[in-house]
Amino acid sequence: METSQILFAGKAALRVRALLLGERFDLRTWPEAETIHRAPLAVKLDAGMAVLFRYGVAVLLGASPDAERALRERLSARTENAYESVESDELDIRIDPARPEGLQEGTLVVQSGSLERLLLIAEALSKSLLLSHYETRLAGNFDHIDTLARELERTGGIRGNTRGHLKHIGAMLLIESRMVGRAEIGDKAELLWDHPELEGLNALLEDEFEIHERLAALDRKLELVARTERTIVDLISTRHSLRVEWYIVSLIVLEILLTIYQLWLR
Repeated sequence: METSQILFAGKAALRVRALLLGERFDLRTWPEAETIHRAPLAVKLDAGMAVLFRYGVAVLLGASPDAERALRERLSARTENAYESVESDELDIRIDPARPEGLQEGTLVVQSGSLERLLLIAEALSKSLLLSHYETRLAGNFDHIDTLARELERTGGIRGNTRGHLKHIGAMLLIESRMVGRAEIGDKAELLWDHPELEGLNALLEDEFEIHERLAALDRKLELVARTERTIVDLISTRHSLRVEWYIVSLIVLEILLTIYQLWLR
């Protein structure tokens, strides 16, 4: 069952703000005195609370601008490969025990401000923000593929070498690794193993943020981009192989001509 701990008592409305600050947080030594919950890590702020995820997302609940600035300063030393521009997403929550839970007119209605409910909401919003980040990155890769396809159609060949295309393949593999291995976007929230009564709220959040649909679409796009890059690498490698073969044939012909010339001189 849910814990008796109710946060933001007396508040009927709450602003939730998610920030993508970098590729990874090192949260292993976060002070125990400030910790509200361990998995995911929820910490107390001077005003409000924050839920921190190791894949670089901090979700602030009821936090003031000063509390947000203070937290970001503390996280800067714990952030691996911090992003130059911070991506964010926001959600308004209304706590109303008399209304059914769900998204209504852009506001998420929940029946209580329990810690478990807020953690579940924070995790869903963090995954949605991470998906948005990778959707934007992949959009740029599709523009790159469109340019390559047009060049191949127009000229019948691809300029450049394999190094750049192999870098693109590596980038796609990293995105897939971070989504599946680190963020575990498609996996069941760990909190639900101890609180199965929140399965309904979790399903509602996943449906509202379209988590599984967007993840499936990203997987398909990743596969298409990676397959295209592999095809281009194969084409370039074949072109290089043919060029080497022509060099070898030319050398053999040259050697034969030299031999014939030497025999003629004799």
